[in-house]
Amino acid sequence: MSDDADAIRNLLYRYAECIDAADFDGVAALFEHGAVAAPGMKEPARGMLAVARLYRSTSRVHGDGTLRTQHLVLNPIVEIDAAAGTATSRSRYLVLQATPKLSLQPIIAGRYRDRFERAGGGWRFSFREIQIDLVGDLSEHLSFDLGATLDRAGGG
Repeated sequence: MSDDADAIRNLLYRYAECIDAADFDGVAALFEHGAVAAPGMKEPARGMLAVARLYRSTSRVHGDGTLRTQHLVLNPIVEIDAAAGTATSRSRYLVLQATPKLSLQPIIAGRYRDRFERAGGGWRFSFREIQIDLVGDLSEHLSFDLGATLDRAGGG
C-alpha cells in the first residue's frame, strides 16, 4: 500500500512540475484517460486534447517559456481500495508567482479532489476537481478574469 500511495503522490507532484514548466502536453498526458473540472467550466475537459487545450487557452506563458509559478501540493491524503484498483486523494495547493511585473507572492490557494485507477501495473488520474478557496493577483497567471468567471458560476 505504501508503494501505491507514493506512486499516487508522485502523480500529484508531476502535475505541479509540468504546469510550472508550461508543459501542457505533459499535463495532458497525465489525464489521457481522465478529466479535469474547475469552477466556471460547463463540462470537464476529458482526455489529452481537451486538457491540453484547456491549459493552453487559460495560462499566461512568460518570456522564459514557463508560467513563472511554483505550484505546491500540500497535505495529500491518499486512500486506496486495492481490491477495486481505485484510489482517491484530497490535497491542498498553493501557487506562488513572481514576474518582472509582480513581486513574489501567493496568487491562489485551494483544494484538489482526485480519483485514480490502476491500469497496466501503475496508477493514473481518472478525475481531478479543482476547488478554489483564496484568490490573489492572477493578472500575470491567467489569460482571463477568474473573478468574473466565479461570479457567473456562483462560487469561488
